[in-house]
Amino acid sequence: MNTSAKKIVYYFISGTLILSVFISYFFNAPVTIAVLSSAIRQSTPLVLGAMCGLIGERAGVINIGIEGQMLFGAFTGFIVSIWTGNLFLAVCAGMVSGLLLGLFLGFMAVSLHVDQIIAGTVINIAAVGVCGYFYPTGLSVSNKLQAMSIPFLSDIPLIGPLFFSNSPITMVTILLVFFLQFMLFRSTWGLRTRASGEHPEAAETLGLNVYTIRYSRLMAGGALAGLAGVFLSLEAVGTFERNMVNGRGFIALAVMIFGRWTPIGSWGAALLFALTSALQTQLQFSDTLHIPHQFTGMLPYLMTVFVIAVFMKRNNPPEALGMPFEKD
Repeated sequence: MNTSAKKIVYYFISGTLILSVFISYFFNAPVTIAVLSSAIRQSTPLVLGAMCGLIGERAGVINIGIEGQMLFGAFTGFIVSIWTGNLFLAVCAGMVSGLLLGLFLGFMAVSLHVDQIIAGTVINIAAVGVCGYFYPTGLSVSNKLQAMSIPFLSDIPLIGPLFFSNSPITMVTILLVFFLQFMLFRSTWGLRTRASGEHPEAAETLGLNVYTIRYSRLMAGGALAGLAGVFLSLEAVGTFERNMVNGRGFIALAVMIFGRWTPIGSWGAALLFALTSALQTQLQFSDTLHIPHQFTGMLPYLMTVFVIAVFMKRNNPPEALGMPFEKD
């Protein structure tokens, strides 16, 4: 990880710790753990969406369709859960639906050279229309993905309840952050991905198939976005609503940019945003501070503006991002 990425990770972690101290000062220990746990859960779809975006953008393709991929994943996972009653099949179906949308995005953006912004917008519009049309109202799943605890590790004070006694998708997401960080910057897979997004002509000269790389990365990212949708419908809520993603796909894009196209940086950005959201919810029901709810509701967005003002000055996206590639 380069120096700028290390700096932003440092600032995100520092900001998260400051907010944690603020919570601990004004609230008791159980409430503190509840707020921090809520922040980790709320960050899960943002982190998965951000990883979807950064895999594609590291390969050179802008993915504006994260919102639609998440919505399709939520819808498909929910419907398969209703039909089969099998949560494992439902999770797989949600991920496959996101993967197929990643394939469709690759066909439009990589093969047909459609403008990448328009291609992603098509996915978002299609997701809202198709899911809204086919969704039968009034359904809910009989069982959701339940929280699980890892023996011994879940008994560690503070850290145990936060990281080792949580929902399965949330724990898998945390592992994926570090796995993807390693893969992007310490493996041949990551080197080829970044070469495709930085200098595709040079990568092609060295014998790499840029088309294949971009297709595969968009499909892998789509599967992660589908998993984010499954989290919303089968773990967080237990039902499906037409607009349940509610802009999280676009927030994930902002999180990805805040994190400078790195998994750990994106995780830090997502945690910071989710922590401010959890904190403003807690403050609305607190008797310690008598602050009008209109002001506490502004907290996540003020934090977003602050991060944009401080950290968005020297962001350097991949050089070939958004540029169509044609073989000689």
